[in-house]
Amino acid sequence: MADDRAVWGIDIGQAGLKAIRLRYADAAHQVVALAYDYVPHPKSLSQPDAIPEELIPEALEKFLSRNEIEGDKLAISVPGKDALARFIQLPPVESSKVAEIVKYEARQQIPFALEDVIWDYQTLGGGIEESGFMLEAEVGLFAMKRDQVMQCLRPFTDAKVEVELIQIAPLALYNVLTYDQLGIGPDDEEAAQEEYTILLDMGSDDTTLLVSNGEKIWIRNVPLGGSHFTRALTKEMKLTFAKAEHLKCNATKSPDPRAVFQALRPVFSDYVAEIQRSIGYFSSVNRDAKISKVIGLGNGFKLAGLQKFLQQNLQYEVKRIDSYESMVGDNVLNAPLFEENILTFAVPYGLALQAMGLTRISTSLLPPEIATARKIRRKKPIATLTAAMLLFGLVVSAAGFGNTSRSVSKERFGEEEAAMSKLEKDVQSLNGAYLGQENAYRKIQADGALLTESLATRTDWLELYKAINVCLPRDQGEDLDIENIVKMHRIDILSITAEKRGDFKDWFTKVPGQFRRMMLEEEQKGPPAKAGYLITLKGVHYHHEQNNPLTGQKFLYVNHTLLKNLRKWTMQHEGSAPVPVRQMGISHAAITSHNSIEKDIYPDGRRVSLQRTARDARALRPTGRARTRTPINRPPVKPPEIIPLLVTTFDVQFVWSHIPVDQRSAEPQEVEIATTQPAQPRPGRRGRRNR
Repeated sequence: MADDRAVWGIDIGQAGLKAIRLRYADAAHQVVALAYDYVPHPKSLSQPDAIPEELIPEALEKFLSRNEIEGDKLAISVPGKDALARFIQLPPVESSKVAEIVKYEARQQIPFALEDVIWDYQTLGGGIEESGFMLEAEVGLFAMKRDQVMQCLRPFTDAKVEVELIQIAPLALYNVLTYDQLGIGPDDEEAAQEEYTILLDMGSDDTTLLVSNGEKIWIRNVPLGGSHFTRALTKEMKLTFAKAEHLKCNATKSPDPRAVFQALRPVFSDYVAEIQRSIGYFSSVNRDAKISKVIGLGNGFKLAGLQKFLQQNLQYEVKRIDSYESMVGDNVLNAPLFEENILTFAVPYGLALQAMGLTRISTSLLPPEIATARKIRRKKPIATLTAAMLLFGLVVSAAGFGNTSRSVSKERFGEEEAAMSKLEKDVQSLNGAYLGQENAYRKIQADGALLTESLATRTDWLELYKAINVCLPRDQGEDLDIENIVKMHRIDILSITAEKRGDFKDWFTKVPGQFRRMMLEEEQKGPPAKAGYLITLKGVHYHHEQNNPLTGQKFLYVNHTLLKNLRKWTMQHEGSAPVPVRQMGISHAAITSHNSIEKDIYPDGRRVSLQRTARDARALRPTGRARTRTPINRPPVKPPEIIPLLVTTFDVQFVWSHIPVDQRSAEPQEVEIATTQPAQPRPGRRGRRNR
C-alpha cells in the first residue's frame, strides 16, 4: 500500500540540485506533483576549479530556504558509477536460506570487507517456489563503500535533515521505466514484457545505460557525457568552457552551425560506438532478448542532432520523454522551468515513487545504524507508555499475589512442586538432545557446502593450468627437427604454487624495479585492487642464442616468451581455440628471481644417453691383464668434444583474480595466433613431438 505522506525526491548532480514533491492520491490512484525545484550550481562540479564540498551545501541551503519539508519523507540518490550492481542467478535453495546464500555471494562479489560497505539485495522476478525450494531465482545485489555513502549524506546531516531512503540513480530510472512507461505496479505478478527497452540518461560526465523488460535489469556506465561535447568545442574552436557550453546549447542558432557540428562529430561517433558496444555485450549474454526502442533522458540528451544520429546508427526508435504518463499536477507539469528541464527530473521522480511504495524495488543504502536509531527514537513514547502500564500492572499483581501467598503452604503444594521439578529436568534433557542433533545437522550442512564449493572452483584451476601451458614457448614446423638443445624453444616448469591474498601491495613493492618496468604500462602504476592468488612458477631453460643477447639469452628469453604471452588478452595456437589469459584475470606477470650457471655437460650441444656415454668410456679405458688382446677391426674411439651448457633457473610470479566467464570483458583485443606452418618431414627423419 502506498504511503500517504508527501515525499521529496532529491538528486544532486554535476550541474545542480533537482527535487520534486509528490503525494499519492489513493482515491484517484494517481501520483500528484505538488512542488518542484531546480537549483543550478554556479559552475559544473566536474570543472577543475569547482569545490563540491562548498557548492553542494550551498545548493541544499538554497533549496531548504525556498521549500518547506517538515513532515515530508526525503529520498536521495547516489551516483551509479560509484556503486556496485550485480545480478546473480541463485542455485536451487530453500526459501528460508535465500538470505544466507545472498550474504555468501556478497562476500564473493564485493571486493571489500562487508563491514566497509553498505549493501542490500532485491529478489527479482523469474523465480518459482516449489516444495519449499526457490528455483531459477535472480537476485540483484547493490553495494557502495560506507565512506562514499556518508559523504553523500553529510550535507543533509549537517543541515539537520533526515533522509529516509538512499538509492543508486540507475534503480531510480528503473522505477520510472516500470511504473511510468510500462505501467507495472509493485503487486503485478506478470511484470515481464516481451521486448526490452533501453534507457539512456546522459549526465555531465557520463551516461547511465539501463536495459530492462520490466523484470530483468542490466546496467552499465558509459564514460561519456555532455561535458565531453563541451570540451571538444573548447579544443577545436579555442573557446572558454562557459562559452563552449553556451554554444553547445545553442548550436543551431550559432553563426556557423556547420563548424559546430563538425567539431562535435568525433564525440558523436565515440558516443554511438560505446552505446553499440554495450548493446552488443548485452545481446551476447541475453541471446533471446529483443530490443524495441531507446528512451533518452538527461539535459545532455537535448543536444541538437543527437537523437537523429543515434536513431540512424543504432537502427532503433529513439525518443525523448516529453511528459510523465502517470503523474498529474498542472502547477508543476506546466511550469516553464520544469518543462525546460523535464529530462533531468527522472531520477527524483523515481526516488519519490519508491519512497511512496509504488515500485517493485525496495532496497536502500541508508546505513542500518541510522535506520535503527530512528526506529528506536520514534518508538520511545510508545515504549515509555507501555512500560508504565506494565509497571502499574506489576504493582497490582504483586499486591494480589501477596495476599494469596499467605494461604499457601508447603504441605499443600509439595507434590505439585516435585512434579514441576521433574518436568523441568525432563525439558532440559530433551533440549540438550535437540541441540546435539541440531549441531550435527549443521556440521553435515557445512561439510556439504565445502564439498560443493570445491567442485564449483575445480574447473577454474584447470582453466588456469591450461592458460599457463598455452603461454609456454614451443617449436613448430621445421624447428621440431632441431636437436641442439640450446636452440630449442622450450621452458620446463618445475613447480606451480598458489598463495591466496587479499592485498598485493607488499609483494608489488618487492618486485625488482627492472622487472616491474617490464609489466604492462597500466600495471606499473600499482598492485591490483581485487583479492586473488599469487601464482609462482619455478622453471628452467637451456635456450641460448649468442647472436641475440636481448631476447634469446638467460632471463631475457623468459621475458620474451613466457611473460610476453602471460601479458596477452588471449592466446591461440594454430588450429586450436583461443585460450583466455588476461581475460580470465591474470595480471602483473614478472620475473622475481633468476640465475644462470654452466652446469651440465653435453657433447656438441646435443643430448647423449647414459648407455652410450658408458660404452664410449669403456672403449677408451686401458686394458688389464685379462684383456691383453685388442678387439679385431675396432678402431680407437676419439673422445667427443664437449662444451658447457648454460642453465637458467628462474621464478615467475603473477596475480590471478579470477573473473567468471559471464563477467569477462568483450573488449576487442588482438588474439595472438601462432602462424608458423608445420614443415614437411625431411626424408629419412621424423619430427620430434613437442612436450
